[in-house]
Amino acid sequence: MNYNKKLLVAYAFLASVLVSCGGAPLISTPVENIDSSPLKVAELTKAEKENWGHLDLEKDTIPGMGVDRAYAEVIKGKKGKKVIVAVIDSGIDIDHEDLDGVIWTNKDEIPNNGKDDDNNGYVDDIHGWNFLGEAYDEQLELTRIVANGNVNAPRYAEAKAELDKTVTENQAYKTRIEQINTAFLQADKAVAAHLKKEDYTPKEVNEIKTEDETLTNHIAVLNQIYGFGLEDSKAAKKALNGEVERINESLNYNYNVNFKGRKTGDNPDDFDNNPGYGDGNVKPVKKSESHGTHVAGIIAAERNNGKGANGVANNVEIMSIRAVPNGDEYDKDVAKAIRYAVDNGATVINGSFGKSFSPHSDWVREAIKYAADKDVLIVHAAGNSSEDIDVAPNFPADNINGNEVADNYISVGALAPKYGSGMVAGFSNYGNKNVDIFAPGASVYSTTPENEYDTKGGTSMAAPAVAGVAALVRSYYPKLTAVQVKEVILSSGLQLTTKVVVGGDANDVQPFSNLSKTGRIANAYNALIVASKL
Repeated sequence: MNYNKKLLVAYAFLASVLVSCGGAPLISTPVENIDSSPLKVAELTKAEKENWGHLDLEKDTIPGMGVDRAYAEVIKGKKGKKVIVAVIDSGIDIDHEDLDGVIWTNKDEIPNNGKDDDNNGYVDDIHGWNFLGEAYDEQLELTRIVANGNVNAPRYAEAKAELDKTVTENQAYKTRIEQINTAFLQADKAVAAHLKKEDYTPKEVNEIKTEDETLTNHIAVLNQIYGFGLEDSKAAKKALNGEVERINESLNYNYNVNFKGRKTGDNPDDFDNNPGYGDGNVKPVKKSESHGTHVAGIIAAERNNGKGANGVANNVEIMSIRAVPNGDEYDKDVAKAIRYAVDNGATVINGSFGKSFSPHSDWVREAIKYAADKDVLIVHAAGNSSEDIDVAPNFPADNINGNEVADNYISVGALAPKYGSGMVAGFSNYGNKNVDIFAPGASVYSTTPENEYDTKGGTSMAAPAVAGVAALVRSYYPKLTAVQVKEVILSSGLQLTTKVVVGGDANDVQPFSNLSKTGRIANAYNALIVASKL
């Protein structure tokens, strides 16, 4: 999941709230008005923020995918075919109010009888399969390489150097973010006592009139933190607590060579060992395991039911495959997950995960080729390292040294919700050869466990947006092959020449067309029109 690269994003947060540590911003602010393209001046409304990925660049000046327009002008009155979309991710809350009606059920399996009724190798796989068992926290792949102790293993020296460097950086960051959190908690306590209320807004803080020097300093601390765009004291507490928790998880699990996360009893370095490992429980093991639920909602949250979010696609059944932990996924699990999805009827697979090291990448490439041979489309997130993945490796990948093993794979970069120079999300990877297209990925509103909703950002959110478009095309034009659906999506995207900030670095400004193979942003409206002509 590229956790080792998230430190750059974390430092951007840290830089914005440093008060007494003498820190300076490490990531530049995007410049405005790079070219003369029309910009949306007004801030997005609450409704636009929660639905921006479905809006239309031409009609709304927001770089969404024209989903609402597609339903209003193309799909209206038409009846599509059910499409199974496999979501290879963390656990999915299959009981969520906005997902419970779109979850795939294996009708050939009798629930909870302890038997493999359909003889597919998996016992009681009612809604998918869980390749992680009871585990969730896990090491990164580079940590596993170092922990194995084989100094002759491919890329060992590179992994060791990066691990040592990253641990040192994370420990420094842990110290600084804990200092900031302590300063915030002290300021929060003082201001709450002064205002005689636990929750308060930045406006209320700025309206405080005092000659008390200590209180004035506390107000300055809060204003620095609110400068990051946090709405109120409650949001600030959540953000800082989340950062403290995240950095501790990184050091305790992701970068800890002594941590043992796997609990399935198999050998992850032996592809044929212990077939059928894992279990049929596809739900999250804890509420914070929300990634898979969020991804599933982007694809298929029940549309227009009066509840929190709308998915891109109707006529979808979500097959839940739990294979992505709080750390790096195992190559064995990913390859098995792809094959499970293909063998059990999925025609679109979404993969919102990735990593920089992949000891058994051949297993995954073979699974991608297997999916291609069975006419299954795979949509994958390009990654969140702000890197050119034509140069820096990002796995899984559908190619060896640039030579594709199959033509059923779409790699997706992430857009932010404002057209113009800042349109490409600062965290998004890019690549003229290895990224195919861009889609809405920053600040995306979707489902989270226990009937809740939240906004998350990442290419993890951009991939399911495109997977949703693929599901729409396969639903309404079921005779098209996976290769044709890929071509429809790539050729129908909006081609832009806008100059954009790349990797969040204001000194790196390039034409948007440089950042992907197509130079386009995905568009559901166009895709359905192009598909109809095929």
